[in-house]
Amino acid sequence: MAKNLLRKVWSKLDSHELRLLLLQRIGGPGQYEDQQANPNKFCFPLAGDSCQVAVTYRDDKIVGVEPGKAFDAAVWQEIANEIEKAILVGPAKLGREYSFSSFRVEGSWRGSGSGLQILPPPSGVPTAPFELAAHPFILEFPILAAPDDLWSITNHRRMREHRRLTLLLNVLLRARISFQSTRSKSCWVYVPPADGTGENGESKWLQQWFSAPLGAAVAESPSSATAEGIAEIDAEAYYTNIGFTGNPLCVPTDLDESLGQYRKLSDESRSEFDRAAFWFDLASRQWTMSVSASFASLVTAIESLTGRGTQHRVFCEQCQSVWLHEVPGATKRFWSFVETYAPGAALLKARKRMYDLRSGISHGSKLMQMDEDLGFGWGPPDHDEQQLQTELWSITRLALRNWLKTPRSPSDPASAPLPA
Repeated sequence: MAKNLLRKVWSKLDSHELRLLLLQRIGGPGQYEDQQANPNKFCFPLAGDSCQVAVTYRDDKIVGVEPGKAFDAAVWQEIANEIEKAILVGPAKLGREYSFSSFRVEGSWRGSGSGLQILPPPSGVPTAPFELAAHPFILEFPILAAPDDLWSITNHRRMREHRRLTLLLNVLLRARISFQSTRSKSCWVYVPPADGTGENGESKWLQQWFSAPLGAAVAESPSSATAEGIAEIDAEAYYTNIGFTGNPLCVPTDLDESLGQYRKLSDESRSEFDRAAFWFDLASRQWTMSVSASFASLVTAIESLTGRGTQHRVFCEQCQSVWLHEVPGATKRFWSFVETYAPGAALLKARKRMYDLRSGISHGSKLMQMDEDLGFGWGPPDHDEQQLQTELWSITRLALRNWLKTPRSPSDPASAPLPA
């Protein structure tokens, strides 16, 4: 068996960062060697006699690094030293990037514990002429930086953390908080006449994209706060008025605490929450294309935190034996999760309708009325489904926030009562 060059002390090393490091220090572009026989093995810089190291993937993670025919022990030792003395330890800096809010950001806010800072757009940055829009603001957040000549790793960390925190804020704030996808698209855009005469405007085929001066993408110290701060509202009262208010962005008083709770999650729990936050965000992005897909995404956001229906072994300290704990099926886990983390938010009948509708959408046997009916008019089916969608949206946000405060799924065997 070939020697695995990965060290146990590298358990926190991100596989994407290791791949970027190998590209920088060994070269690329990388190449399969007999892809049909070894679909999970990739050689750097190339296969065959040029291969210095071959990495093996399991799912999306690198689980093995083996010496190749051109392996250089001295080069690998330098890479190992760099991983342990620079890649995994810092230094601490601040990443910066634009996010967008459905409420204008007119002041600044900084969490004393989390180090996250919300800043209004600098002077001269394009702003929307309408209140109902995606208003740009700058998000500033702590990251660990790699050495100066490994900017690709530092930038990967900056982009990854920006995405995570934007999705998190979309759950924690009343406003719709979003980021610009790297997968942009073009579309027809109507441009009204500049003189406001009411004459026909012009239609143009344009790319969806936002570009504005950011300053340093990575900073050594926090940016100066603005004279005007973002208003903080008591956490219990903050969510009672959901929807567009016409006021600028405000935050709950426990925002910094919630950010801290997110950072304290285990790697596995954080990945679960990140998936839930992704689906919650996607529901908003899908709304204009398919109400059905948006509805299904909200249910999937909840399912991301409910575990899987299977048997788990649970050790009972009292009787010093192992019991098999049966996790319920998907529907019951959905009901249980909503009842635990959004109690009273929906009656059992409504929860069942939500999951039944989602099942019909996912299996291709159902579309919501707004996706099927292209005519004008309004009736009970449309009204009932829209009420269900609005309620599910509120329930999902509430359940995700409450789970973050007590990050333990009802179906998690570690939290389930042991057999008597």
